Amino acid sequence: MNEKIIQFGEGNFLRGFVDYFIHKLNEKDLFDGKVVVVQPIARGLADWVNEQNGEYNLYLRGIQGGEEVCEHTKVTSISRAINPYDDFKSYLQLAHNPDSRFIVSNTTEAGIVYDDTCKPTDEPPSSFPAKLCVLLLERFKAGLGGFIILSCELIDHNGDELKKCVLQYAEKWQLSEEFVRWINEQNTFSNTLVDRIVTGYPEDEAVQLNAELGYTDKLLVAAEIFHLWVIEGNFENELPLQKAGYNIVWTADVSPYKKRKVRILNGAHTSMVLGALLAGLETVGDCIQDETVNAFLRTCLFDEILVTIGDSEDNRKFASDVLERFANPYIKHQLRSIALNSVSKFSVRVLPTILEYKALKGGYPKALTMSLALLIYFYKNDVPQDLPEVMHFMKTASVGEILSNAHLWGQDISDMEEDVNRGLNIMESLGAKKGMQWIQSS
Repeated sequence: MNEKIIQFGEGNFLRGFVDYFIHKLNEKDLFDGKVVVVQPIARGLADWVNEQNGEYNLYLRGIQGGEEVCEHTKVTSISRAINPYDDFKSYLQLAHNPDSRFIVSNTTEAGIVYDDTCKPTDEPPSSFPAKLCVLLLERFKAGLGGFIILSCELIDHNGDELKKCVLQYAEKWQLSEEFVRWINEQNTFSNTLVDRIVTGYPEDEAVQLNAELGYTDKLLVAAEIFHLWVIEGNFENELPLQKAGYNIVWTADVSPYKKRKVRILNGAHTSMVLGALLAGLETVGDCIQDETVNAFLRTCLFDEILVTIGDSEDNRKFASDVLERFANPYIKHQLRSIALNSVSKFSVRVLPTILEYKALKGGYPKALTMSLALLIYFYKNDVPQDLPEVMHFMKTASVGEILSNAHLWGQDISDMEEDVNRGLNIMESLGAKKGMQWIQSS
């Protein structure tokens, strides 16, 4: 098979997501193409990928339709890996392959950055956008067409931001107007949203799994069965992911899907996590098993969050899928890790829902407002993990001072003080669990 995809990133996520899809497309005779992987930083897994001829085993496990699902796939979609720090010539040669059509990337949230120190003569430049600009320039000089570029980094407008950085390098390096025109006219930088929990190398089970395989796989990957890939544009004719049966959305605007994920999935995590910790729970799975926390979570999701983003069939299904994902017995998601920097997370993931609910209904939502009270109580009485100045302020300030701090919340929300104090009074006299139970009876 020809190499049709250039992939920046050889880590767990892309191997548990994009490379799996390409393997399945090939298996179904829908694509007939391989992925060539570029190691984006000096230290990485390129040597291991090549030692194993690009092959590795992926275990997808979770709850689907109320039943446990386990799927094992030996993924063979990767042809090879290139480390441009060791073999820059081979890296540039990728631009000369006329069969290459797609570029996929996941270089972490810190990957799409403009580094002013990068030069076009570096072999390679340090930043990912600079590496990409050099590759695109080589492609342009070869007289070939551009790429469809699918950025999977978890930042807003990832494709737009990547293109912005590439164009900054073209300007700084004083590259030709013809090249800039070629970037704009012959390349598509798509914003995307990716959603799958890829837990990576299954340390606890590696010995058993390798014994079952009959050999040692250094690139073993474990992930949840759920997946979603939302892509701006429509390239189904070239990359028939929907035809293959996968949860892929081609759209003109990824924003509503991003909003749904942040409000439902991330909002659910943030609204329940501190109350659950105060109740003595340790993992997300514990929350699903606990009757009180589960009921509180469902109230947040179905009675309050969905009210603000639209109680449609699709949104309700997404919320139900979130509960199944939370119940996944194969993923031990620690509440303490979710609780990191809870104040800033709350302001982005939960507070907008609270304020929109108030605008729609005329009053604050009881469960999500209680989650704010739980947050304040936790910061005053437990051991939060946050910026030192945030922790000090939350512990020493009055409720009124906390709610009126526009720096924390983006605006003054002291109008919530009466409702928040009601929740705090219940917790202080009866405990966090009783506070969550009170929501169901009020």
